[in-house]
Amino acid sequence: MSLEQKTKNLFHTFASSITPREIFYFFTHTLLSLFLPLSFLLLAKLSQIQYYLQRINFLHQQYYFSSPQKFSYVITLALQINPFILYFIVFIISIASLIHALTDKIINLSNSSTSSCSSTSNIVQSRIYIAWIVLCVFQVCVGLGIEGSILVGLYDSESLNFGVERSFLSRVVFLLGLHETTRVWCLMVVKPVVDDTVFGGVNRKERWVEKLGVTMCLGGLWWWKLRDDVENLVVMSEAKKDQLMDIGINDFVGWLLYYLIVTIGMVKVVKGLMWFMAMICPCRREIGNSMVESSENDDKV
Repeated sequence: MSLEQKTKNLFHTFASSITPREIFYFFTHTLLSLFLPLSFLLLAKLSQIQYYLQRINFLHQQYYFSSPQKFSYVITLALQINPFILYFIVFIISIASLIHALTDKIINLSNSSTSSCSSTSNIVQSRIYIAWIVLCVFQVCVGLGIEGSILVGLYDSESLNFGVERSFLSRVVFLLGLHETTRVWCLMVVKPVVDDTVFGGVNRKERWVEKLGVTMCLGGLWWWKLRDDVENLVVMSEAKKDQLMDIGINDFVGWLLYYLIVTIGMVKVVKGLMWFMAMICPCRREIGNSMVESSENDDKV
């Protein structure tokens, strides 16, 4: 079979696999996967809003020249309940990502084996229900948080960096950690839900197209908004400390979450360097052996 015929067969195979269901699966999987990086952007914005409100109250207590600003019930709900729920879910996903980065093991909520045992099927079904609940709660919290930040007028505002700016290398390391966390989020929660909805619970193997789509969307979101705003999670606590303001539990958790993602990125960098050294050392050894053999042959001649 000629190369042209092989190319045509590969193209026809790829084109036949592109069905409306596959397209719907791709876009649904990609959009739901972006909930995690959007939650980081939302938590950074909520941290900025909380700093803004705390600053107003602080000035009111110091100078008594203005009254604290009153907000609607949606904004109050978004500022009080949403950060707690989002911090908890994102922190659990981040811990699972760190474990996966260290051990390459992940908790898969989809059915990985075709067992006819009723107890096994019940366990798998309950795991899918858990994934559904987590995804729905995540979606509601992100929606309410974005609505509240838009109403308060800070969603499209500039990031408050207070003169503190992280280096490009630290931002890249954070992006690597966020990519790993997003991948674990996809495998643990998004993929079981989408597989159960679109393909009736069939455990599909993750394809390179889906990985590429999530990676490109994450890179675009990071370059557009996330690379600057996410630093509010760690900068706010430092700014409050310098201005003698109270540091809350949300500020500490946001600081901890930021450096947890950075740690995941550093683990990926170290593992990448170790893999590179493991690949290049045998090559250098083979080159050295070949040079020794060639020199010995030259001496014999």
